[in-house]
Amino acid sequence: MTRSRDPASALPPARDTAPPEAGAAAPRGLAADALAGLSGSPKRLSSKYFYDDRGSRLFERIMRLPSYYPTRVEAAMLRRHARDLLDALDTGGSPIEMLELGSGDGRKTLALCRAWLKAGAELVYRPMDISAQALDQLSARMARQLPALAVHPLCGDYFQTWPIPSARRRQVALFLGSNLGNFTDEEARRFLRRVRAHLRRGDSLLLGLDLRKDPHTVLAAYDDPEGVTAAFNLNLLRRLNRELGMDFDLDRFRHYASYCPLQGVARSFLVSQARQTVRSALLRREFHFGAGEFIYTEQSQKYERAGVEAMAADTGFELRAWFEDPALPYALVACRATG
Repeated sequence: MTRSRDPASALPPARDTAPPEAGAAAPRGLAADALAGLSGSPKRLSSKYFYDDRGSRLFERIMRLPSYYPTRVEAAMLRRHARDLLDALDTGGSPIEMLELGSGDGRKTLALCRAWLKAGAELVYRPMDISAQALDQLSARMARQLPALAVHPLCGDYFQTWPIPSARRRQVALFLGSNLGNFTDEEARRFLRRVRAHLRRGDSLLLGLDLRKDPHTVLAAYDDPEGVTAAFNLNLLRRLNRELGMDFDLDRFRHYASYCPLQGVARSFLVSQARQTVRSALLRREFHFGAGEFIYTEQSQKYERAGVEAMAADTGFELRAWFEDPALPYALVACRATG
């Protein structure tokens, strides 16, 4: 799964990192989003709310599953192509300010930072995330394993905390984990235009994108036989019960995952197993479900190169390098901000 997070209106993102565009995950934001999402047709909940404490632990288990390939494939590619990526970014020897959008605990980026420092790059790392806990873990890991690296975490919404660029440094924004795939095409383009608006001409963007592949491989990543993904999805209802005083009966909903090879989109749902009414003490509302009615909780777009090139050009970027894993197609894409 790719899991990321969305702007307020978007479906949630991918699984590998913390929410991209940080919405308020506090009860007030959750309450507003749940009210709007469960009152709509189809019903939907944003995947940015997957990651409470229990959800985060379940996602850690998902990333260790044999069927869940994105995390391990991307991490291996970052190690393998670290120096190639630095060359492809072609910063002209300028010092680099690396901004990682939705950094999480920075586990994967450690290898990239280590390789760039070893290659002689003058590097400042600014991890950006809405989770203060994840940033604390990241800072501790980097201090322990890479003490020579200057790390300046930024907690909050990417576009509100984006640092003013230094005249002598090139900014390189990282958006990994195929989190872009959690957006619809229109939302992804809008997100990339916002990133481009914060970069100067000649600055760079590095994307990690899951590619189209055997549908069985994709579907297995979102519907593992161990049932961990099902528990992860259902935990969203458990969170609503706890924080919004709702009375979802988790035994009356089932996880359902699908993948459409024509569209290249994986989707996850929670399906009501009977006609039922769910109430919220906090919202003072009832929500009615028919048997078989679903809540749409996540999408993950799988890309093709031609579509990525078109999207980059349409949002103010030029594709400069493409590194692809041949066994389980996944790409690291280096883009340059154009005029």
